[in-house]
Amino acid sequence: MKTLKLRIKDKHATQLNILAGSVNFVWNYVNELSFKHLNRTGQFFSAYDLATYTKGAGEYLNLHSQTLQAVTETHAKARKQFKKAKLNWRTNNPRAKRSSLG
Repeated sequence: MKTLKLRIKDKHATQLNILAGSVNFVWNYVNELSFKHLNRTGQFFSAYDLATYTKGAGEYLNLHSQTLQAVTETHAKARKQFKKAKLNWRTNNPRAKRSSLG
């Protein structure tokens, strides 16, 4: 396996912040959806179930479908690993108390 090191220049920071905001939006949507489903039915969503709710959203958010699937898989895995009904919200605001992905 080869490893490639890249340095991301400052001129790409705005585009990366926009993409990070889109990923955070998907994370928060999936988080809220799975929590509401848990309250209604008492069962957890799997990553496969969550992927059906995010199908087609990549076109509007400028994200690839594999990115959406990776977010749903990561969310389901983290929720199962930490045994929590609801995970922390993600924000892209640098002035937020707990910023993430930005």
